[in-house]
Amino acid sequence: MTGEGLRPERLVLVTGTGTEVGKTWIGCRLAVALCDRDLTVAARKPVQSYDPDDDLAGSDAVLLARATDETPEAVCPPHRWYPVAMAPPMAAAVLGRPGFTIADLVTEIVWPRGTDVGLVEAAGGVRSPLAEDGDSVTLAEQLEPDLVVLVADAGLGVINVVRLAVAALRPWPTTVVLNRYDGLSDLHRRNWAWLVERDHLDVTISAEQVLPTLLARRADGSP
Repeated sequence: MTGEGLRPERLVLVTGTGTEVGKTWIGCRLAVALCDRDLTVAARKPVQSYDPDDDLAGSDAVLLARATDETPEAVCPPHRWYPVAMAPPMAAAVLGRPGFTIADLVTEIVWPRGTDVGLVEAAGGVRSPLAEDGDSVTLAEQLEPDLVVLVADAGLGVINVVRLAVAALRPWPTTVVLNRYDGLSDLHRRNWAWLVERDHLDVTISAEQVLPTLLARRADGSP
């Protein structure tokens, strides 16, 4: 459930294998591609933490808002902006703000009526703390997304972190996006082939390639 009991026709959770892997970039690209299909798209970032010296114009909420033509405050409630470069519940503690739960974050997600696709971007990696009592897996348990988009860097070490993340996300259909993929890199090509041919995962190299899988799924998560 989310705020007001409204649920988009399709709900997507964007998470990653770690920080700085490009979750927001992929989320924005996916939003733009969906809007180009004349679909109504809304993005939500339940909580964000950041370095206080960062330019807020480049914050996740601002970038997602720009991609979906919303306000940053609609994407992420202002009281969930934590200017400390730590996992959100740790940042809240450092700032002396009240702790919060995954249920608190989910309750605060409000979707505009008539939303075709809702994108929810988590913070950090799949097992990074999002709240006092959970992470992206806990968030997925409450959101019940139709699709999880797992963003990973295409380079060295990706097979290990993708396997670990996909295992944690096993209950939900998951598409892996290898961000910063270079078709001229032998390592990148071999990483992609291993994940597809040996682990039998759904792996793409761009947000746009996620569209067929996402649009083929009904709101109840079935094909």
